[in-house]
Amino acid sequence: MNFKVGITYNLRKDFPQQKDQPIDSFEEFDSEETIDAIRDVLESDGHKVFKLGGGTGLIDRLRTTPVDIVFNIAEGIGGRNREAHIPALLEFLNIPYTGSDPLTLSLTLDKAMAKKLVRSDGIPTPGFKKVERMEDLHGIDLRYPLFVKLCYEGSSKGVRLDSKISEPAALREKVGWLLETYGSPLLVEEFVSGPEFTVGILGNSNPTVLGVMQIEIKGSPPDEAIYSLEVKREWEERVRYHCPPPIPADRLKRIEEVALRVYRTLECRDVSRVDIRIGRDGVPYFLEVNPLPGLSPVYGDLPIMAGRMGWEYSRLVKTVFHHALKRYGMAGTSRNDCYAGAQNRAE
Repeated sequence: MNFKVGITYNLRKDFPQQKDQPIDSFEEFDSEETIDAIRDVLESDGHKVFKLGGGTGLIDRLRTTPVDIVFNIAEGIGGRNREAHIPALLEFLNIPYTGSDPLTLSLTLDKAMAKKLVRSDGIPTPGFKKVERMEDLHGIDLRYPLFVKLCYEGSSKGVRLDSKISEPAALREKVGWLLETYGSPLLVEEFVSGPEFTVGILGNSNPTVLGVMQIEIKGSPPDEAIYSLEVKREWEERVRYHCPPPIPADRLKRIEEVALRVYRTLECRDVSRVDIRIGRDGVPYFLEVNPLPGLSPVYGDLPIMAGRMGWEYSRLVKTVFHHALKRYGMAGTSRNDCYAGAQNRAE
C-alpha cells in the first residue's frame, strides 16, 4: 500500500561553521544528497514523500502537511536527549515513525548509561568511567591504555588519533582539552587491543544480522588502530572494509550473538549498528550502539555493509521502512485504514 511519508532530518548546511566551534560540531548531521536518496527510494515504491526537516518549525509543518508515517533520521540539537526530541513529538501527535523510541535513543546516546545497562545483562564491555570534571580523574581505577571520547556524541565527534592514552599525564591533557573544547561529560574506558567490527541489525521481535564488517585502518595494527575523525574523513584512502570479515566462523558467530543481545537489551527497533572490538582474550566487547545509523549511499557504514552483502541501497531503505510499517500494523493496509487506526489510538 502507498502512504504519505514525511522525512525528518538535520542538514549540515543549515548550521554554518563558526570560528569558535570545533571542526566536527555538526559531523552527525546529514547532506541533502542523503535525504534525496531516501526520498527517491520511497517514491519509487509509490509513496508520496514530504521533506519535513527538523527544528522547532517541524510542529507547524506537521500540522500543514499531515503524513501517515515519518522516516526519521534526525539527530536533534543539544543534550543527551536530542535524538529523542522528534520521536517524542511524533508520539505526542500519534504519528508513526521509523526507528527506536525516545527512551532507547536517549539511553544509547549516553554511552555510560548504555554500558551500565548492557553490563547488567552480562554482556562484556570495557571498564569505564564517566568524567564531568578534572577532579573525576583522581583515583581512576582503570587499566592503561585508555580511550577517551565524548559521552553524548557519535560519528567520531571529538575522537582524534591521540584519543588512545598510555599514561596519566596524557590522560589529564586530553581530558582537559576535550572539556574545554566540547564540554562535559566524557567517557574514559579501557582500550580493547584487537580488531574492530560493526554489526548491522534489522527487525523487531525477531531481529536479524544484516552483516558484520571489519574496519581496518591501513598501515595500523589492530592494537593501534583508531577510527578517528581524521580517518573517517579520508575513508576512501585510509580505511579498508571487510564484509564479511576474514575470521573463523565461530568468532563471527560470537560477534553476531553479542550484537543481537545488545540490540534486544537496549530494545532497539527496526535498525541499528552495534560496534564491537575483540580483546586479546578473544572476547567480543561491546563499545557502543547507533540506533540512528547514517544512511548516506556514499559513505554510510550501514549502506557500505549492505552493498558488500549484495543489497542495493533501495533494498536497505525499503526494509527499514517495512519493519516500521509492520510494527505499527500498517503493512498491507490502505491509507484510510491507517487514518482510522490512528484515530482509534488517539481516542
